Amino acid sequence: MPARRSDQWGSRAAAEAVSGRQDSSPSMPVEVLIPCYERPAELAVTLSGLAAQVDADFDVVLSDQSEQPIWEEPSVLAMIRVLRAQGRRVRCERNLPRRGLAQQRQFLLEHSSAPFVLFLDSDVWLEPGVITRLRRALMEYGGGFIGSAVQGLSYLDDRRPEEWQRFELWEGTIEPEPMPRSGPAHERWKLHNAANLCHIAARTDFDDRGFLVYKVAWVGACVMYDRRRLVECGGFEFWDRLPAEHAGEDVLAQWQVMRRYGGGALLPSGAVHLETPTTVTERSTEAAELLDQDSGVR
Repeated sequence: MPARRSDQWGSRAAAEAVSGRQDSSPSMPVEVLIPCYERPAELAVTLSGLAAQVDADFDVVLSDQSEQPIWEEPSVLAMIRVLRAQGRRVRCERNLPRRGLAQQRQFLLEHSSAPFVLFLDSDVWLEPGVITRLRRALMEYGGGFIGSAVQGLSYLDDRRPEEWQRFELWEGTIEPEPMPRSGPAHERWKLHNAANLCHIAARTDFDDRGFLVYKVAWVGACVMYDRRRLVECGGFEFWDRLPAEHAGEDVLAQWQVMRRYGGGALLPSGAVHLETPTTVTERSTEAAELLDQDSGVR
């Protein structure tokens, strides 16, 4: 039987008995929220990365829209068992019919209650320690979110210094920023192309914390939010104003948080994109273009 905890977030004694770890960082629980649609092999890899986050206090919520429940796949089920053996709660929710990514994310948000929520796509592997770094950065720097931009390691030999020019660190606390629809702030999106962050990290000196926080246009696939602030800014409630086939819902949600609280991302990232084909094939409707500040989005 998997170890059970005595209260909502509970003791990590059972997990430490399995993993032998000690969590000396301030306890601030996290829920990892994973939108799922097909691709069980990729999800199993994602969950294996979570199982290696032995220094962090978190639980997991899966929202699945696959034809058959994705947790019935042996590889996925095996990793769920590992996480539960560590003492973590893993909740498996079905969310049908499919009504688009924004609705998926809002569904997950409404099924969460932790102070911090990490939206993690089902095709991302995290190196050990990433969740702890994200949580620590959000607690130290403030703001509404901190992301780890995914890196495509097939691009390690593809150096693009011309795309590094907009790299700028946050000094001190994160501050609110206007929505970066255009101009220099918008050009920061190029930082997350290919393996740019790997190359920037290789030429950066880090302090004793082992990470820095930099300014972003937005961050995809791996973003930790202060849940209260995300909800206060509307979350993904705009989902019902979008067609089911859309993209950019995370961009719009982050822009809403940025203009009130600000946001940033970690260097080094520690998030690796599995580089498998996307399940979002129709991108003609961009949420941030269809629903902007002038049309009433909070």
